[in-house]
Amino acid sequence: MIIHVKDKNTLIIDDFKLMCSIGKNGISPNKKEGDLSTPKGLFKLKKLYFRKDRVGIPKSKIKKKAITNNLGWCDDPNHKKYNKEIKVFDKDAKEYFFRKDHKYDYLITISHNDKRIPYKGSAIFIHLTDDYKCTAGCVTLKKKDFDIMLKLIDQKTKIRIG
Repeated sequence: MIIHVKDKNTLIIDDFKLMCSIGKNGISPNKKEGDLSTPKGLFKLKKLYFRKDRVGIPKSKIKKKAITNNLGWCDDPNHKKYNKEIKVFDKDAKEYFFRKDHKYDYLITISHNDKRIPYKGSAIFIHLTDDYKCTAGCVTLKKKDFDIMLKLIDQKTKIRIG
């Protein structure tokens, strides 16, 4: 199955056409760290992270991991763990998963920049939104639509952006 992010506000999966939001500067074939664009391409879904204290344990056919209070993602191009999951001890230092808001109650990592090339972009996720405001590069959905998507995806599902 392919999830298709057709444009800045439309995500299609199976027979469902869902409203979404993407990076403030649209879709780019040449994503760079901090450019506020969403990378164009076909990507694998990697792992579902979830806030067990808020959403329970979701039923999903992809790999999953509960978010703990020190879990995050490295978005520092000069760090050896660039574009990888990390333990965070300073919530302002990296992309911190254990947030006060609900944006990361669910998030799915995708295979953008798996080779971890510095400045090619990091921390590109599918996560939650309340208001469809533009992102720094992620794809966002309302929780009700994310729940629909979770029921349909599996380890073979990919996301096509653009």
